[in-house]
Amino acid sequence: MIPTMQPQDVSASVENGAFLLDVRETNEFEAGRIDGATHIALAELPDQLDALPKDRYVICVCRSGGRSGRAASFLIEQGYQAINLEGGMIAWHEAGLPMVGDDEPFVA
Repeated sequence: MIPTMQPQDVSASVENGAFLLDVRETNEFEAGRIDGATHIALAELPDQLDALPKDRYVICVCRSGGRSGRAASFLIEQGYQAINLEGGMIAWHEAGLPMVGDDEPFVA
């Protein structure tokens, strides 16, 4: 089973050293994202593992939680401590949490 995290808990985890990984496509990432997230599209993830820390949690984010769940599962298989943001950016937005991006408002 893939560990999950609620949107409200992500900020505290990042403040405590967790790494935030957004696996959406570039246009989605640019439209609205969590401040401080690193962008690596899901398809590029296998070739970008060197960009990820193995010594802390990696919180995976996508639009609704599906792609980030696949990313977290893959990372766990590779020896990473990965967590899926439950509900993705849709849940983040619905919780009223802050975002940065090019589009106002974020389209869920």
